[in-house]
Amino acid sequence: MVPTKEQLSKYAHLTIKMGVNVQKGQALLINAPIEARQFVHHLVEEAYEAGSEDVQVNWTDEVLTKKRYDHEPLSVLEHVPDWVVERQMTHAKNGGAVLNIHAPNPDLLEDVDAERVAKASKARSEALKDFKKYIINDKIQWSIVSVPTEAWAKKIYDTDDADKAVEDLWKRIFQIVRVDQDDPIQAWKDHNETLFHIRDYLNDKQYDALEYSSEYVDLTVKLPENHVWAGGGAVAETGASFNPNMPTEEVFTAPDFRGVNGTVQNTKPLNYNGNLIDDFKLTFKDGEVVEYEASKGEETLKHLLDSDEGAKYLGEIALVPHSSPISQSELVFFNTLYDENASCHLALGSAYPTNVEGGEKLEDEELKEKGINTSLIHEDFMVGSADLNVYGVTKDGDKEPIIKDGEWAIKGA
Repeated sequence: MVPTKEQLSKYAHLTIKMGVNVQKGQALLINAPIEARQFVHHLVEEAYEAGSEDVQVNWTDEVLTKKRYDHEPLSVLEHVPDWVVERQMTHAKNGGAVLNIHAPNPDLLEDVDAERVAKASKARSEALKDFKKYIINDKIQWSIVSVPTEAWAKKIYDTDDADKAVEDLWKRIFQIVRVDQDDPIQAWKDHNETLFHIRDYLNDKQYDALEYSSEYVDLTVKLPENHVWAGGGAVAETGASFNPNMPTEEVFTAPDFRGVNGTVQNTKPLNYNGNLIDDFKLTFKDGEVVEYEASKGEETLKHLLDSDEGAKYLGEIALVPHSSPISQSELVFFNTLYDENASCHLALGSAYPTNVEGGEKLEDEELKEKGINTSLIHEDFMVGSADLNVYGVTKDGDKEPIIKDGEWAIKGA
């Protein structure tokens, strides 16, 4: 299936109106792979129709990315030009919205020295850390969506038939993001309301800790005082509502990074910087990863954990029912945007400051005093399964079910 103009237009309309929700007179920056050009053309048209001004597109090309890693000296890979930082910062300071089209080739950098990739990634994270604050504090609207690319689709379906793989992935994406419904925008409003119900329930409870147990997880996670659960749509400082991730099936908050103890094994592969990490196990003590192992990508995992001090601690805990549409597809997407919404997950690295009351106004050291982790990285990995149980522990020590056998145990969820 090659998507029709009507289908692409419908997806673009949903993305612009419910995803990034660009406002009249607002600038928009779109980051996209060149394979998404047809979809981007529709996005730009929809953005202008919504009243956006100064719509810019930053194109990426995985072939050129790979050649850069193969041939550039490390000194160049570790250098982020001032104009790259200035472009992003100027856009954010002026209140512009950001839309990312995320469709990575999971195996793009598998034969590149992991250290080169890690150092280049760290350099970019350090250079853009101030821009990142605009995103993680919801100062501006931002959103992430995906479209099929040949390499990604072939990896998912394990086939060399690129046309069939791309066709099947388009169908799956349209289904998962509700584009196949008569009124996708209303469908997303209804979906957000369900997530808001769960979010509000958990915020009212203010559990002291969560306890996870399954074949893969034996973990206790302390929660900070005045933590804030989020999920579904968000509201930026601009006053506009938006959906940061499409799809999204999660509610999430920040743990007290000092109070995580136990072991976890991944239940889906982690695609990190063009390399896959799989069949890995992490052991936490007083929040820190003190032991780790992986049957695939262990060197990449080591570099991830060594990114900075905060990379060995958790910054997010997210709850997702095992019956989510992504999980029911029975596909591994090798794309965190999709795989994280198939499964309960955790994130190494930085927390979202908005996951604690008033966090968006605090500096890094003030956040750490409240148990909110800071780091250059934020990497989600999946731990959910059909046998996962998650209990909320009250301040009195009582345990109440939140997830039971992989599904919500909350009434009305």
